[in-house]
Amino acid sequence: MSGGRPFRVAIIGAGFGGIATAVKLQQRTDAEFVIFEKADGLGGTWFENRYPGCEVDIPSHAYSFSFWKYDWPRTHATQPELLAYANQVVDRFGLRPHIRLSTTVEEVRWLDDVRRYRVRTNGAGGGTEEEFDAVVSAVGLLSVPRYPDWEGLEDYAGVRFHTSRWEHEHDLAGKRVAVVGTGSTAAQVVPALAPVVGELTVFQREPGWIEPKSEREFTPRERWIYRHVPFAQRLHRLQIFSVAARRFKANDVRSRRQLAMRRLCEDFIARTVTDPVTRAALTPDYPWGCKRPVVASTYYPAFNRPNVHLVPKAVTRATRTGLVDVEGVEREFDVIVMSTGFQPTRFLAGLEVVGRAGLRLHDVWKERASAYLGVTVPGFPNFFVLYGPNTNGGTSIIAQLERQAEVAVASIRRLERARDAVVDTDPEAVRWYVRWIDRQLETHANAMNAGCHNYFHAESGANVTQWPRTHFVYFFVTRLWRRRGLRLQRVGARAPEPVPVG
Repeated sequence: MSGGRPFRVAIIGAGFGGIATAVKLQQRTDAEFVIFEKADGLGGTWFENRYPGCEVDIPSHAYSFSFWKYDWPRTHATQPELLAYANQVVDRFGLRPHIRLSTTVEEVRWLDDVRRYRVRTNGAGGGTEEEFDAVVSAVGLLSVPRYPDWEGLEDYAGVRFHTSRWEHEHDLAGKRVAVVGTGSTAAQVVPALAPVVGELTVFQREPGWIEPKSEREFTPRERWIYRHVPFAQRLHRLQIFSVAARRFKANDVRSRRQLAMRRLCEDFIARTVTDPVTRAALTPDYPWGCKRPVVASTYYPAFNRPNVHLVPKAVTRATRTGLVDVEGVEREFDVIVMSTGFQPTRFLAGLEVVGRAGLRLHDVWKERASAYLGVTVPGFPNFFVLYGPNTNGGTSIIAQLERQAEVAVASIRRLERARDAVVDTDPEAVRWYVRWIDRQLETHANAMNAGCHNYFHAESGANVTQWPRTHFVYFFVTRLWRRRGLRLQRVGARAPEPVPVG
């Protein structure tokens, strides 16, 4: 940089995306960086989500960084294990001094005259403003809880909370508990609560496809091999991605593999749920993959317990003592657990990003959120988004985040070497890229006309969250297409126009 000063990078979020970015900045650049984290601990979603039974449904060797081998005790890591892993990586690479906990980034504003971002934060010590040459947003996709808008919820006299904001101070033993929602989180919460509570009622708007998880402890011999045999863990990781790539073909509603996945899930229901009425209520009537498939081995058996009841109806309102379903039946509960998901289509909710000439990112994304490679947006130079539009999926989101961090870091390397320049995005490249994404999604089970409710689509109907291919494809796309859309612009060059993609 001019004047010999160091290139400064702000990273927003100390979850796995922020950690990946920081490590790759250390490895490939000389940039200084600060990681801002609004929570009082690092780990992102694995710090905030602490509900009973919380664990990942992706095999541990894939749900981890490629640059750090770890002694995983189980095939599928639990929340405490993932949090310990995140902390070990932070300490191994010396990132802790760079992290500012309990500090919320409120605004990121581009300053045209100095070609830097002013980052405004609010923390325990009050508000501050600092300038950075580049900003990487790693705030995550599933971070803002979706609370139901039921009439009467504020008047409910019992205990109520969202699964992502679990209130552990409440003793649920012997209580009448309602779990509203049947997604991945509920599939973990329900079997964890069933042996503890008095009565457990699960409200299901519509069933989801569920596959057996087959989780287990690694044997001592397996752990020794993964620790000591060169490349053993990498080969197992590659095998996981290869199997996932074959499984991914089932997303094509016309494929034989689609039918095979449905049969696998139907057989799983038949083997594990004893009551035929409950079995029928738990069986979807839409294609596999229309909404995110759930991987869980213990959810179905929970409904065989005498204290667990399925209500295959949506909740319409709350009363002072309980909930009312769509048919008007009221049930009383001591505790309401809202497993009602997040707001994934509200990218960067709560963060104000202002680019060139006062352009607001949320205005650009008003009709449809879009970004080149899911990472950059025209009119917002030197600004990078991790877990941005159409990047969810690809087997392991940690692997996806690594690829996105590499896009950001490659651009930052270019900026370090080029004085008086910025990296901005070619608007035509974004239009081309979004058209390509939409074409890939045409035959996917999660298309709008597939007959299910999912979190993938914006109000416009566009699928704005999902990556349409495998991680292998994203790996090559982020390398081969990187420079096609990301342009190094010298001072005085004409800035690109914003791209509202309809």
